[in-house]
Amino acid sequence: MVRQWQAVRPELDTGPMEIIGRVNRCAALLQQAEDAPLRRAGLSRAEFDLLGALRRTGHELTPGELARETFSSGAAVTKRVKQLTERGLVERRGDARDRRVAHLRLSEAGRALVDGIMPEQLAYESAVLAALDADRQDELAVLLGELLSRLEGHMQALRS
Repeated sequence: MVRQWQAVRPELDTGPMEIIGRVNRCAALLQQAEDAPLRRAGLSRAEFDLLGALRRTGHELTPGELARETFSSGAAVTKRVKQLTERGLVERRGDARDRRVAHLRLSEAGRALVDGIMPEQLAYESAVLAALDADRQDELAVLLGELLSRLEGHMQALRS
């Protein structure tokens, strides 16, 4: 893709495309991987992130809190919670003082699924990253962390 752009528009600096394109392509390949534990469990990464947030925080969350925890929109959380509730993985409890507020928690089945799949998912992710030695993985984690931090700051500034 980069070579094609350079052939038709050689004056353009395609350097940013090389990074962003590769990050996006890596994400797409990881999402599509048939052997990924999440996929075998019938979960999207976004659904697993939601279940994981409920598990790691250790307490009930409102949909708004869950949206902030998972960097998702409220509408996306509502849709995912509905699907996960229908599957028996998430339970809703209404607020005694405000009927508009829901409190969400993992069901026993949801907790068992997250606890069962987490070691498998981590092993899968380790295998995916095995092409890079530990130092390169650390370097990549730091670089992506810096980029993510700047992107999050930029997005918050745009919302303000």
